[in-house]
Amino acid sequence: MNSIYKDIAVAAPKILLPKKGTDLSKWAVIACDQFTSEPKYWEDVEKTVGDAPSTLRMFLPEVYLEKETPEQIDQRLSNITASINDYIDQGILTELDPGFIVLNRKTKYNESRLGLMLALDLEQYDFTPGNKSRIRATEGTVLSRIPPRVRIRERAPIEMPHIMVLINDPGRTVIEPAYHDLSMDEGDLVYDTDLMMEGGHIKGYYAKADSEIAKGIISALKALLASSEDGFLFAVGDGNHSLATAKKHWENIRETLPENEREDHPARYCLVEIVNIHDNGLQFEPIHRVTFGLTKEKLMNQANEYFASQEIRFSDAGAFAKEGTSDGSQTILVTDGYEDFTMIIGKPSHTLAVGSLQGFLDSIESDAIHTDYIHGEDSVRSLSGSDKLGFLLPDVSKNSFFETISKEGVFPRKTFSMGEAVEKRYYLEAKKI
Repeated sequence: MNSIYKDIAVAAPKILLPKKGTDLSKWAVIACDQFTSEPKYWEDVEKTVGDAPSTLRMFLPEVYLEKETPEQIDQRLSNITASINDYIDQGILTELDPGFIVLNRKTKYNESRLGLMLALDLEQYDFTPGNKSRIRATEGTVLSRIPPRVRIRERAPIEMPHIMVLINDPGRTVIEPAYHDLSMDEGDLVYDTDLMMEGGHIKGYYAKADSEIAKGIISALKALLASSEDGFLFAVGDGNHSLATAKKHWENIRETLPENEREDHPARYCLVEIVNIHDNGLQFEPIHRVTFGLTKEKLMNQANEYFASQEIRFSDAGAFAKEGTSDGSQTILVTDGYEDFTMIIGKPSHTLAVGSLQGFLDSIESDAIHTDYIHGEDSVRSLSGSDKLGFLLPDVSKNSFFETISKEGVFPRKTFSMGEAVEKRYYLEAKKI
């Protein structure tokens, strides 16, 4: 690994791309953790790809994890390793000099979302709530999810990222100027393709590490760090468990290396896409809740007890969910599918309404009461009923996002989603590990 910028936890990686002439519309496939309940989606991907070179042969779609035997999964992993080695040996995967890719993603929901492909130093990533590292998780990490993913990573000579990491750049100083300069000057265009299965379109430009544009990116990131009160530069938006897996894998490798080989070992640096949280093409959607086995009467009785010191009250009038008002209260809209009412927490102990609600729902979880996490208001209302209450949560504020992480450590689980499923990252770039 060359071109390491240790103070900002960044490296300019040697990015792997398919050789010129490869059909990129068949090469690029959506992240493994999408459409896990829709096997037909993945059947259609198989039909679309056919025998063409594709990242589909280089990863394990999670739709198969609970549907196949360990022996079948093991065979899939062996096939993946063989495909990767074949692509390298046959020259299908080619390696660029150290540098960055600045990209633009268009979907049916958003005309443009800019991104920056670079590598992050896993030594400066910590998912422990309340840490002060350069790179921090945005939600709690489930440790049991890491070992199976490590076993997959151990067998792969390369990584392909679906990790999206956020920077807090309201002045648009890092990614936006670089993309403007590259696109206006007709820079080194390394891909320009439609994405299968309604994924939209993606265009990417390469900036070599010693170019003025790359130097400008590094300079702007250093300026962002200088403006951070506690050294917080990168927040993991999507793929936190993948980044945690990469860190654990690196820690396992690190123990086998002499000290002088640890600084620039490729497994220490994880390829990710950086996105400005203030990009207009990045939409944050709240993840709502539906609690089964809970009636309005039970809710009121148990919430009055749980929030006794937080001035809880209810109103039969439905109202918009609010994160906070001038008096600091939080309003959560509740529905039984027919009528709405509001739960108002006058003096909440958590910064966010979702944190206040999640703590309460965790306290009443039982064999008779359980909660599902739901995208979209219409879905919440259709699932709700007399003993199934829907909780509609307020939007997550981009302006206070980084501040909340600094204060609270991490968001409660299932707080937000970044865009629709088809807007998630498609595997296109790779890096040796």
